[in-house]
Amino acid sequence: MKWYKDDLKTYKEAKEYVDTLLIPLLHFQLQKENDLEKDAFQTEVMTIYINEIEKELSGRVFVTPAYSYIKNTQNFSNEVGRLNSWIEHATTQPFQHTFLITFDNTWKKVEKDVDGQVLWLPSVKPMDLNSKEAVTVLRSQVEDISELIRSFW
Repeated sequence: MKWYKDDLKTYKEAKEYVDTLLIPLLHFQLQKENDLEKDAFQTEVMTIYINEIEKELSGRVFVTPAYSYIKNTQNFSNEVGRLNSWIEHATTQPFQHTFLITFDNTWKKVEKDVDGQVLWLPSVKPMDLNSKEAVTVLRSQVEDISELIRSFW
């Protein structure tokens, strides 16, 4: 279920079965112009992953809106605190598992300080997302991520 009106109606009626919270982590920046297209592409890929994982694990997973942050390693501890506040707020609902999905390996380095499991994905090189190769790669990774989440149940 996603942060959509109709999904929230369903969630309220069946929340005892929805035990897993999924939070996409997306960084945002405008200062490094050479990275803008790559960063935007990663956001597109994350959206595909999240949608496909939600379909794969339908009925057990609730997807929050993306947690967006400015990538700045100097103040990353502030982001950890802010993210934990976000998670604390969300887990007032009966979620038993919290997964954070990201392409930013910095989150993996601070995972011990985060109130959830960080699932770091290696970046996908820019490609045509409609190509057969892209669909195959993305599908394979979605299956791997879904299986990993299932292993926590």
